[in-house]
Amino acid sequence: MKRSRQRRLHLMRRGLWYSLALCLVIMLFGGAGFWMLEPQVNTLQEGLWLAFTTAATVGYGDMVPHTQAGRVFAALMVLLGLAVLSLVTASLAAIFVEQEVEDEVHTEERQIEHELMREIRALREQVRALDQRLNGPVHTATQPSEKTRP
Repeated sequence: MKRSRQRRLHLMRRGLWYSLALCLVIMLFGGAGFWMLEPQVNTLQEGLWLAFTTAATVGYGDMVPHTQAGRVFAALMVLLGLAVLSLVTASLAAIFVEQEVEDEVHTEERQIEHELMREIRALREQVRALDQRLNGPVHTATQPSEKTRP
């Protein structure tokens, strides 16, 4: 059971890395696209900045697409940005939720274990009391009974 939880957590973490890598690829693609499509974008860094602000839907207004191709590309970047950033957010949330659920399960398992141990002790006491009623006092191996002493 512990192994399957570790495997799920590993997959979620790997999903987070895949989402971040996809986000990086989309940002690079967007930066290069804006750099090629927009005349006011002079460097790749400016294209990356425009891609980031567009994909994150921040839109500071310092740079905006002016051409029709740039605007269509910006709309595509907004849709891709929302999708990929949602994946990253969902992956992070899944990791945190999984950890909370694991903590709750461990706490619940410990409580059940303590209750079972209490019940086992009570049953042992009951069995010991019944044994004493039926057979008399029970003697341990370290203390020989008085009947067997010479």
